[in-house]
Amino acid sequence: MTQNYLFTGGRVLDAEQGVLRDGLDVLVTGDRIAAVGTGLTTPANTVEIPLGGRTIMPGLIDCHVHVVAETLDLWANMTAPSSLAALRAARVMNEALRRGFTTLRDLGGADYGLVRAVNEGLIPGPRLVICGKGLTITGGHADLRPRTDDRPGIFSDRLGSMGLIVDGIDNVRAACRTMIKEGASFIKVMANGGVSSPNDPIHSIQYSREEILAMVEEADNAGLYVSAHVYTDKAIRRCVELGVHSLEHCNLIEPETAKLAAEKGCIAVPTLVAYDALALEGEALGLGAAEFAKIEVVRSGGLRSLEVMRDAGLPMAFGSDLLGQLRKYHGMEFEILAKVLTPAEIIRSATIIGAKLCRLEGEAGIIAPGASADLLVINGNPLSDIGLLQGDGAHMSAIMSRGTFAKNLLQ
Repeated sequence: MTQNYLFTGGRVLDAEQGVLRDGLDVLVTGDRIAAVGTGLTTPANTVEIPLGGRTIMPGLIDCHVHVVAETLDLWANMTAPSSLAALRAARVMNEALRRGFTTLRDLGGADYGLVRAVNEGLIPGPRLVICGKGLTITGGHADLRPRTDDRPGIFSDRLGSMGLIVDGIDNVRAACRTMIKEGASFIKVMANGGVSSPNDPIHSIQYSREEILAMVEEADNAGLYVSAHVYTDKAIRRCVELGVHSLEHCNLIEPETAKLAAEKGCIAVPTLVAYDALALEGEALGLGAAEFAKIEVVRSGGLRSLEVMRDAGLPMAFGSDLLGQLRKYHGMEFEILAKVLTPAEIIRSATIIGAKLCRLEGEAGIIAPGASADLLVINGNPLSDIGLLQGDGAHMSAIMSRGTFAKNLLQ
Protein backbone atom coordinates (compact mmCIF):
# COMPACT_ATOMS: atom_id res chain seq x y z
CA MET A 1 0.00 0.00 0.00
CA THR A 2 1.29 3.46 -0.91
CA GLN A 3 2.23 5.48 2.16
CA ASN A 4 0.87 9.03 2.37
CA TYR A 5 2.03 11.85 4.64
CA LEU A 6 0.47 15.25 5.28
CA PHE A 7 2.82 17.87 6.72
CA THR A 8 0.80 20.54 8.53
CA GLY A 9 1.40 23.65 10.59
CA GLY A 10 4.74 24.61 9.09
CA ARG A 11 6.26 27.19 6.81
CA VAL A 12 7.13 26.19 3.24
CA LEU A 13 10.43 27.55 1.93
CA ASP A 14 10.15 28.76 -1.66
CA ALA A 15 13.76 28.41 -2.81
CA GLU A 16 13.17 30.18 -6.13
CA GLN A 17 11.80 33.34 -4.52
CA GLY A 18 13.76 33.07 -1.27
CA VAL A 19 10.73 33.44 1.00
CA LEU A 20 8.73 31.43 3.54
CA ARG A 21 5.07 30.76 2.83
CA ASP A 22 2.83 30.29 5.87
CA GLY A 23 -0.36 28.28 6.10
CA LEU A 24 0.44 25.70 3.44
CA ASP A 25 0.23 21.96 3.92
CA VAL A 26 2.29 19.47 1.92
CA LEU A 27 0.83 16.11 0.88
CA VAL A 28 3.24 13.31 -0.05
CA THR A 29 1.93 10.24 -1.85
CA GLY A 30 4.48 7.50 -2.44
CA ASP A 31 7.66 9.12 -3.73
CA ARG A 32 5.94 12.31 -4.99
CA ILE A 33 4.63 15.58 -3.66
CA ALA A 34 0.95 15.25 -4.51
CA ALA A 35 -0.29 18.68 -3.44
CA VAL A 36 0.70 21.91 -1.69
CA GLY A 37 -2.01 24.17 -0.29
CA THR A 38 -4.80 24.50 2.27
CA GLY A 39 -7.78 22.25 2.94
CA LEU A 40 -6.20 19.39 1.01
CA THR A 41 -8.20 16.22 0.39
CA THR A 42 -6.18 13.28 1.65
CA PRO A 43 -6.41 9.52 1.15
CA ALA A 44 -7.71 7.40 4.04
CA ASN A 45 -4.29 6.00 4.97
CA THR A 46 -2.60 9.38 5.37
CA VAL A 47 -0.33 10.01 8.36
CA GLU A 48 -0.47 13.62 9.55
CA ILE A 49 2.81 15.12 10.70
CA PRO A 50 2.39 18.42 12.61
CA LEU A 51 5.40 20.67 12.09
CA GLY A 52 4.74 23.10 14.93
CA GLY A 53 5.94 26.13 12.98
CA ARG A 54 9.09 24.48 11.65
CA THR A 55 10.35 25.12 8.11
CA ILE A 56 9.85 22.53 5.39
CA MET A 57 12.20 22.95 2.43
CA PRO A 58 13.56 20.99 -0.56
CA GLY A 59 16.33 18.47 -0.01
CA LEU A 60 19.83 19.80 -0.67
CA ILE A 61 21.84 19.10 -3.83
CA ASP A 62 25.64 18.84 -3.82
CA CYS A 63 26.89 19.22 -7.38
CA HIS A 64 30.52 18.21 -6.80
CA VAL A 65 31.32 15.04 -4.87
CA HIS A 66 33.42 11.90 -5.32
CA VAL A 67 31.60 9.15 -3.45
CA VAL A 68 34.34 6.58 -4.16
CA ALA A 69 37.00 8.72 -2.41
CA GLU A 70 36.36 7.17 0.98
CA THR A 71 39.92 7.98 2.06
CA LEU A 72 42.16 10.91 1.19
CA ASP A 73 44.73 8.34 0.08
CA LEU A 74 43.59 8.35 -3.55
CA TRP A 75 45.96 5.55 -4.50
CA ALA A 76 44.39 3.33 -1.83
CA ASN A 77 40.95 4.12 -3.27
CA MET A 78 42.16 3.13 -6.74
CA THR A 79 43.71 -0.16 -5.71
CA ALA A 80 40.85 -1.35 -3.48
CA PRO A 81 38.70 -4.17 -4.87
CA SER A 82 35.62 -2.71 -6.54
CA SER A 83 33.32 -4.65 -4.20
CA LEU A 84 34.97 -3.00 -1.21
CA ALA A 85 34.91 0.41 -2.91
CA ALA A 86 31.17 0.05 -3.50
CA LEU A 87 30.46 -0.68 0.16
CA ARG A 88 32.61 2.27 1.20
CA ALA A 89 30.81 4.51 -1.29
CA ALA A 90 27.48 3.43 0.18
CA ARG A 91 28.65 4.66 3.57
CA VAL A 92 29.77 8.00 2.09
CA MET A 93 26.38 8.46 0.39
CA ASN A 94 24.43 7.59 3.50
CA GLU A 95 26.44 10.12 5.51
CA ALA A 96 25.56 12.81 2.96
CA LEU A 97 21.88 11.89 3.15
CA ARG A 98 21.96 12.22 6.94
CA ARG A 99 23.22 15.78 6.43
CA GLY A 100 20.21 16.64 4.28
CA PHE A 101 21.65 16.08 0.80
CA THR A 102 19.07 14.16 -1.19
CA THR A 103 20.87 14.48 -4.56
CA LEU A 104 24.59 14.11 -5.28
CA ARG A 105 26.34 14.83 -8.58
CA ASP A 106 29.46 12.70 -8.77
CA LEU A 107 32.40 14.21 -10.67
CA GLY A 108 34.42 11.07 -11.25
CA GLY A 109 34.39 7.49 -10.03
CA ALA A 110 30.81 6.41 -9.34
CA ASP A 111 29.26 4.04 -11.86
CA TYR A 112 25.77 3.03 -12.94
CA GLY A 113 25.80 0.17 -10.45
CA LEU A 114 25.74 2.66 -7.57
CA VAL A 115 22.95 4.61 -9.27
CA ARG A 116 20.86 1.44 -9.54
CA ALA A 117 21.69 0.33 -6.00
CA VAL A 118 20.15 3.54 -4.64
CA ASN A 119 17.20 3.47 -7.06
CA GLU A 120 16.40 -0.13 -6.18
CA GLY A 121 16.63 0.52 -2.44
CA LEU A 122 19.63 -1.74 -1.91
CA ILE A 123 21.52 1.05 -0.12
CA PRO A 124 20.16 4.14 1.63
CA GLY A 125 21.49 7.18 -0.12
CA PRO A 126 20.77 10.29 -2.16
CA ARG A 127 19.83 10.27 -5.82
CA LEU A 128 23.10 9.94 -7.76
CA VAL A 129 23.96 11.76 -11.00
CA ILE A 130 27.18 10.46 -12.60
CA CYS A 131 29.76 11.14 -15.31
CA GLY A 132 31.63 7.84 -15.00
CA LYS A 133 35.38 8.54 -14.97
CA GLY A 134 36.91 11.98 -15.34
CA LEU A 135 38.98 12.18 -18.53
CA THR A 136 42.63 13.16 -18.04
CA ILE A 137 45.71 13.47 -20.21
CA THR A 138 48.87 11.54 -19.43
CA GLY A 139 50.39 13.40 -16.50
CA GLY A 140 47.16 15.31 -15.93
CA HIS A 141 45.05 15.96 -12.87
CA ALA A 142 43.60 12.43 -12.56
CA ASP A 143 46.85 10.63 -13.46
CA LEU A 144 48.09 9.68 -10.00
CA ARG A 145 51.04 7.57 -11.15
CA PRO A 146 54.49 8.55 -9.87
CA ARG A 147 56.83 9.93 -12.53
CA THR A 148 58.70 6.64 -12.73
CA ASP A 149 55.55 4.56 -13.32
CA ASP A 150 54.80 4.26 -17.04
CA ARG A 151 52.13 1.55 -16.88
CA PRO A 152 49.20 2.71 -19.06
CA GLY A 153 45.75 3.24 -17.58
CA ILE A 154 46.61 1.53 -14.32
CA PHE A 155 43.57 0.57 -12.21
CA SER A 156 41.24 2.71 -14.36
CA ASP A 157 38.76 -0.18 -14.41
CA ARG A 158 38.42 -0.15 -10.61
CA LEU A 159 35.41 1.59 -9.06
CA GLY A 160 37.70 3.53 -6.72
CA SER A 161 39.51 5.22 -9.60
CA MET A 162 38.21 8.72 -10.31
CA GLY A 163 39.86 9.15 -13.70
CA LEU A 164 40.66 7.59 -17.06
CA ILE A 165 43.85 8.47 -18.96
CA VAL A 166 42.89 9.29 -22.56
CA ASP A 167 45.04 11.02 -25.19
CA GLY A 168 44.15 11.92 -28.78
CA ILE A 169 40.94 12.94 -30.51
CA ASP A 170 39.83 9.46 -31.59
CA ASN A 171 40.49 7.98 -28.16
CA VAL A 172 38.66 10.88 -26.51
CA ARG A 173 35.61 10.26 -28.70
CA ALA A 174 35.65 6.55 -27.89
CA ALA A 175 35.96 7.27 -24.15
CA CYS A 176 33.03 9.71 -24.23
CA ARG A 177 30.88 7.20 -26.06
CA THR A 178 31.79 4.52 -23.54
CA MET A 179 30.90 6.75 -20.58
CA ILE A 180 27.57 7.66 -22.16
CA LYS A 181 26.79 4.02 -22.97
CA GLU A 182 27.56 3.11 -19.35
CA GLY A 183 25.07 5.60 -17.94
CA ALA A 184 26.84 8.96 -17.72
CA SER A 185 24.61 12.04 -17.51
CA PHE A 186 27.49 14.33 -18.49
CA ILE A 187 31.19 14.16 -19.44
CA LYS A 188 33.94 15.32 -17.06
CA VAL A 189 37.26 16.68 -18.33
CA MET A 190 40.35 17.61 -16.35
CA ALA A 191 41.24 20.81 -18.22
CA ASN A 192 43.63 22.38 -15.70
CA GLY A 193 46.25 21.41 -13.15
CA GLY A 194 45.14 20.31 -9.70
CA VAL A 195 45.93 20.23 -6.01
CA SER A 196 45.79 16.47 -5.42
CA SER A 197 47.75 15.33 -8.49
CA PRO A 198 51.54 14.84 -8.29
CA ASN A 199 52.89 15.95 -11.65
CA ASP A 200 50.96 19.01 -12.82
CA PRO A 201 51.16 22.59 -11.52
CA ILE A 202 47.93 24.55 -11.07
CA HIS A 203 48.55 26.73 -14.13
CA SER A 204 49.00 23.83 -16.57
CA ILE A 205 46.50 23.72 -19.44
CA GLN A 206 45.34 20.19 -20.21
CA TYR A 207 43.94 18.73 -23.44
CA SER A 208 44.14 20.40 -26.82
CA ARG A 209 41.29 22.54 -28.11
CA GLU A 210 40.49 19.85 -30.65
CA GLU A 211 40.22 17.16 -27.99
CA ILE A 212 37.86 19.25 -25.84
CA LEU A 213 35.79 20.16 -28.90
CA ALA A 214 35.46 16.43 -29.59
CA MET A 215 34.15 15.88 -26.04
CA VAL A 216 31.68 18.74 -26.39
CA GLU A 217 30.41 17.35 -29.69
CA GLU A 218 30.02 13.80 -28.37
CA ALA A 219 28.18 15.06 -25.29
CA ASP A 220 25.97 17.35 -27.34
CA ASN A 221 25.16 14.53 -29.76
CA ALA A 222 23.76 12.60 -26.80
CA GLY A 223 21.89 15.61 -25.39
CA LEU A 224 24.40 15.96 -22.56
CA TYR A 225 27.12 18.47 -21.63
CA VAL A 226 30.77 18.69 -20.56
CA SER A 227 31.92 19.64 -17.08
CA ALA A 228 35.49 20.87 -16.60
CA HIS A 229 37.90 20.93 -13.67
CA VAL A 230 39.34 24.45 -13.97
CA TYR A 231 41.01 27.00 -11.70
CA THR A 232 42.81 29.64 -13.73
CA ASP A 233 41.14 32.36 -15.75
CA LYS A 234 42.94 31.24 -18.90
CA ALA A 235 41.71 27.65 -18.55
CA ILE A 236 38.17 28.75 -17.71
CA ARG A 237 37.91 31.11 -20.66
CA ARG A 238 39.26 28.46 -23.01
CA CYS A 239 36.63 25.98 -21.85
CA VAL A 240 33.82 28.50 -22.16
CA GLU A 241 34.90 29.34 -25.73
CA LEU A 242 34.91 25.61 -26.57
CA GLY A 243 31.36 25.03 -25.36
CA VAL A 244 31.93 23.53 -21.90
CA HIS A 245 28.80 24.05 -19.79
CA SER A 246 29.74 23.28 -16.18
CA LEU A 247 32.77 25.01 -14.65
CA GLU A 248 34.12 23.35 -11.50
CA HIS A 249 36.04 25.34 -8.85
CA CYS A 250 36.81 28.60 -10.77
CA ASN A 251 38.89 30.05 -7.91
CA LEU A 252 40.96 32.35 -10.14
CA ILE A 253 38.25 33.58 -12.52
CA GLU A 254 38.28 37.21 -13.70
CA PRO A 255 35.25 39.47 -14.34
CA GLU A 256 35.46 39.44 -18.13
CA THR A 257 35.54 35.65 -18.28
CA ALA A 258 32.73 35.34 -15.74
CA LYS A 259 30.58 37.66 -17.85
CA LEU A 260 31.30 35.60 -20.98
CA ALA A 261 30.43 32.39 -19.13
CA ALA A 262 27.14 33.90 -17.98
CA GLU A 263 26.31 35.00 -21.53
CA LYS A 264 27.01 31.45 -22.78
CA GLY A 265 24.62 29.96 -20.22
CA CYS A 266 27.30 28.22 -18.14
CA ILE A 267 26.94 27.23 -14.50
CA ALA A 268 29.85 27.41 -12.05
CA VAL A 269 30.38 25.09 -9.07
CA PRO A 270 32.68 26.66 -6.44
CA THR A 271 34.08 24.21 -3.88
CA LEU A 272 35.83 26.47 -1.39
CA VAL A 273 35.53 24.21 1.64
CA ALA A 274 37.84 21.64 0.02
CA TYR A 275 40.82 24.00 0.31
CA ASP A 276 40.04 25.26 3.80
CA ALA A 277 39.73 21.66 4.97
CA LEU A 278 43.05 20.73 3.37
CA ALA A 279 44.68 23.74 5.01
CA LEU A 280 43.35 22.59 8.39
CA GLU A 281 44.14 18.89 8.08
CA GLY A 282 46.81 18.65 5.39
CA GLU A 283 49.84 18.47 7.65
CA ALA A 284 48.33 15.67 9.76
CA LEU A 285 47.43 13.82 6.57
CA GLY A 286 50.98 13.95 5.25
CA LEU A 287 50.82 16.70 2.64
CA GLY A 288 54.15 18.31 1.82
CA ALA A 289 55.29 21.83 0.98
CA ALA A 290 54.52 21.47 -2.74
CA GLU A 291 50.92 20.45 -2.04
CA PHE A 292 50.43 23.25 0.48
CA ALA A 293 51.74 25.78 -2.03
CA LYS A 294 49.16 24.63 -4.61
CA ILE A 295 46.40 24.69 -2.00
CA GLU A 296 47.21 28.28 -1.06
CA VAL A 297 47.17 29.45 -4.68
CA VAL A 298 43.54 28.41 -5.16
CA ARG A 299 42.42 29.08 -1.58
CA SER A 300 43.57 32.69 -1.70
CA GLY A 301 41.26 33.48 -4.61
CA GLY A 302 38.17 31.71 -3.32
CA LEU A 303 36.07 34.47 -1.77
CA ARG A 304 36.92 36.92 -4.55
CA SER A 305 35.76 34.37 -7.12
CA LEU A 306 32.32 34.30 -5.49
CA GLU A 307 32.07 38.08 -5.77
CA VAL A 308 33.24 38.03 -9.39
CA MET A 309 30.75 35.34 -10.44
CA ARG A 310 27.84 36.86 -8.51
CA ASP A 311 28.45 40.32 -9.98
CA ALA A 312 28.67 38.85 -13.50
CA GLY A 313 25.36 37.04 -13.10
CA LEU A 314 27.01 33.63 -13.49
CA PRO A 315 24.79 31.03 -11.73
CA MET A 316 26.55 29.03 -9.03
CA ALA A 317 25.55 25.56 -7.83
CA PHE A 318 26.58 24.26 -4.40
CA GLY A 319 29.61 21.94 -4.35
CA SER A 320 32.00 20.53 -1.76
CA ASP A 321 34.62 18.22 -3.36
CA LEU A 322 35.66 16.87 0.03
CA LEU A 323 37.68 13.67 -0.16
CA GLY A 324 38.10 10.98 2.45
CA GLN A 325 38.36 12.09 6.05
CA LEU A 326 37.68 15.72 5.07
CA ARG A 327 34.00 15.09 4.38
CA LYS A 328 33.29 15.85 8.05
CA TYR A 329 33.61 19.51 6.97
CA HIS A 330 30.72 19.17 4.49
CA GLY A 331 28.52 21.79 6.14
CA MET A 332 31.33 24.31 6.43
CA GLU A 333 30.79 25.27 2.78
CA PHE A 334 27.63 27.09 3.89
CA GLU A 335 29.68 29.12 6.38
CA ILE A 336 32.26 30.07 3.74
CA LEU A 337 29.66 31.01 1.13
CA ALA A 338 27.88 33.19 3.71
CA LYS A 339 30.90 35.51 3.80
CA VAL A 340 29.84 36.73 0.35
CA LEU A 341 26.37 35.41 -0.51
CA THR A 342 23.02 35.81 1.25
CA PRO A 343 21.28 32.78 2.79
CA ALA A 344 18.65 32.96 0.02
CA GLU A 345 21.38 32.88 -2.66
CA ILE A 346 23.10 29.95 -0.98
CA ILE A 347 19.87 27.95 -0.64
CA ARG A 348 19.03 28.64 -4.27
CA SER A 349 22.47 27.33 -5.28
CA ALA A 350 21.86 24.11 -3.32
CA THR A 351 18.36 23.57 -4.70
CA ILE A 352 17.12 25.39 -7.82
CA ILE A 353 20.47 25.88 -9.59
CA GLY A 354 21.71 22.44 -8.55
CA ALA A 355 18.59 20.84 -9.99
CA LYS A 356 19.09 22.71 -13.25
CA LEU A 357 22.69 21.51 -13.54
CA CYS A 358 21.62 17.94 -12.77
CA ARG A 359 18.87 18.19 -15.41
CA LEU A 360 16.31 17.64 -12.66
CA GLU A 361 14.23 20.78 -13.07
CA GLY A 362 10.71 20.13 -11.81
CA GLU A 363 11.95 16.93 -10.15
CA ALA A 364 14.29 18.13 -7.39
CA GLY A 365 15.08 21.37 -5.58
CA ILE A 366 11.44 22.49 -5.22
CA ILE A 367 8.33 21.82 -3.18
CA ALA A 368 5.59 21.61 -5.79
CA PRO A 369 2.99 19.10 -7.00
CA GLY A 370 4.60 16.38 -9.11
CA ALA A 371 8.12 16.92 -7.76
CA SER A 372 10.09 14.21 -6.01
CA ALA A 373 9.37 14.03 -2.28
CA ASP A 374 12.85 15.20 -1.22
CA LEU A 375 12.12 17.23 1.90
CA LEU A 376 13.84 18.62 4.98
CA VAL A 377 12.14 19.84 8.15
CA ILE A 378 14.32 22.51 9.79
CA ASN A 379 14.08 23.71 13.39
CA GLY A 380 14.13 27.39 12.51
CA ASN A 381 14.44 29.61 9.46
CA PRO A 382 17.52 28.98 7.29
CA LEU A 383 16.79 32.16 5.33
CA SER A 384 17.80 34.10 8.42
CA ASP A 385 20.32 31.58 9.81
CA ILE A 386 22.15 29.52 7.16
CA GLY A 387 24.00 27.78 9.98
CA LEU A 388 20.91 25.62 10.46
CA LEU A 389 22.03 23.67 7.36
CA GLN A 390 25.51 23.02 8.74
CA GLY A 391 26.79 20.12 10.80
CA ASP A 392 25.46 16.58 10.67
CA GLY A 393 21.77 17.42 10.43
CA ALA A 394 21.48 18.46 14.07
CA HIS A 395 18.88 21.14 13.21
CA MET A 396 16.88 18.83 10.96
CA SER A 397 13.89 17.13 12.56
CA ALA A 398 13.17 15.13 9.42
CA ILE A 399 14.92 14.16 6.20
CA MET A 400 12.87 12.56 3.45
CA SER A 401 14.35 11.20 0.21
CA ARG A 402 11.90 10.22 -2.54
CA GLY A 403 9.11 9.66 -0.03
CA THR A 404 11.14 7.60 2.46
CA PHE A 405 12.31 9.01 5.77
CA ALA A 406 16.05 8.85 6.39
CA LYS A 407 15.39 10.66 9.68
CA ASN A 408 12.14 11.46 11.50
CA LEU A 409 12.02 12.94 14.99
CA LEU A 410 8.46 14.23 14.57
CA GLN A 411 6.59 10.99 15.27
